Amino acid sequence: MRVVSWILRIILFLLLLTFALKNMDEVTVRYYFGIEWQAPLALVIFVFFVAGTVIGVIAGFVGELGRRRRRAQAVEARSPLDPHA
Repeated sequence: MRVVSWILRIILFLLLLTFALKNMDEVTVRYYFGIEWQAPLALVIFVFFVAGTVIGVIAGFVGELGRRRRRAQAVEARSPLDPHA
């Protein structure tokens, strides 16, 4: 299983490397107030992919904290004399 895992990692790395090498053209990202950023296309895609992943993980973590809090409050609200507990 380790060998298969390493083979898949190498294939993924080579795919990402060739993608980056084929997309080295400079692009300009323009934002509000005249802010501009010039970088290779592969880097821009990578940065925004990582930013989206981080935002998604944070949103999922915040949602999970809310679920845990509500679950703890529900358990706490049950009394020891509750026949359904």
